[in-house]
Amino acid sequence: MAPFRIVIVGGGIAGFTAAIALRGPNRHITILEQSTLNKEIGALISLQPNASRIVESKWNLSEELLEARQMVDEGFRIYNTEGHLVNTIPLLTKEKYGAERLLFHRRDLHETLKRAAVSPTRAGDPAIVRVSSRVVDCDALKGTVTLDSGEIVEGDFIIGADGIHSVLRRHVLEEAISPMPTGYSAYRLMIPTEILEKEEPDFCAKINPQEPFTSMIVAHDCRLIMGPGRQGEVYGIVALVPDDQMTEDPHAKQSWVAEGDLKKMMETFAEFPSWVKNIFKHSADLGLWQLRDLDPLQTWHRGRVLIIGDAAHAMLPTQGQGASQAIEDSEALGAFFEEIVEPPSLEILTKALEDIFQARYARACLIQAYSRQAAKPATAQGNIGVTMKPDEFMDFNCGYRGAKEWKQLRE
Repeated sequence: MAPFRIVIVGGGIAGFTAAIALRGPNRHITILEQSTLNKEIGALISLQPNASRIVESKWNLSEELLEARQMVDEGFRIYNTEGHLVNTIPLLTKEKYGAERLLFHRRDLHETLKRAAVSPTRAGDPAIVRVSSRVVDCDALKGTVTLDSGEIVEGDFIIGADGIHSVLRRHVLEEAISPMPTGYSAYRLMIPTEILEKEEPDFCAKINPQEPFTSMIVAHDCRLIMGPGRQGEVYGIVALVPDDQMTEDPHAKQSWVAEGDLKKMMETFAEFPSWVKNIFKHSADLGLWQLRDLDPLQTWHRGRVLIIGDAAHAMLPTQGQGASQAIEDSEALGAFFEEIVEPPSLEILTKALEDIFQARYARACLIQAYSRQAAKPATAQGNIGVTMKPDEFMDFNCGYRGAKEWKQLRE
């Protein structure tokens, strides 16, 4: 029997989780990644209960996540600019949704997923990762991608997990769809906790950087979202600001790993008290990126190509669901390809891809819309098509059980 050749474009969280979900008998999986995968990304990332349940229970990676120094987020704490705690929202997701909200250093989670994708001890052949392999073109009907070297890579199934600036999206939609500026940009910082405790006692007296809580300060149309990682070893900060308050040009920053300017960031946060601002100077790396997302696309697939993750439904980070929705996409791939063990005909493949699209589309679109609305200041939040109440949305957000259950309901 000829092998079922699967080509995944992109070696990020979407790409590696797709490989984990699709590993199986007679499947040859190749991951094409344009970078060298050796740059440490200084950022924290969360997996919401809908995603951590999939990774732990369906993919059996609980031990691996522990090795990645996961932290369970126990709740949200809201502070005013004087450092007074004004609200606490406990996260009781384990008892309600069967899983926790987990915090990671992005690099640790990424490496864990990569190891699972290429591990020789898991079911199916290990995925093959090819770095420095930038895809510049695609023939969706033939099932081929072209690298910048001129090499053509063939597959029975091509997955576009190549992010918000996806090359494959244009070939699926047969038109260029550019991500939209949303009016907000964000700085990312990562600070060693021991430095905070030594150099910034005023901050640590108000907000303990080792406690497993996500802390927020909202003022002057800006917001700080902060939390610990690596079992309290580091403290991560996302500083969300309106573009019109920035002193840097957000349009010049197309990647969230672009370098920010500390002096200009301090000018943006000039109205914040010193006990807050002083911590910014301790970050070794300062990232800046303009927050962009996508309007819902008319389709995610064409021919032998399916786009997933940010390529299909990029969303703002305000609900922490970007990576989690990519994991749901991957879980759906595993569910709808479970019984396909040989190279599928175009007819069989198209049916599977349409089933995935139907299973995922409405959910991803709603989370996109809700994430965009949540970025607006409270006084500016209008109705953009989100009709769920917050509690209902939390159930929708975190109570997802999986594409296989959806499939069984349809059958």
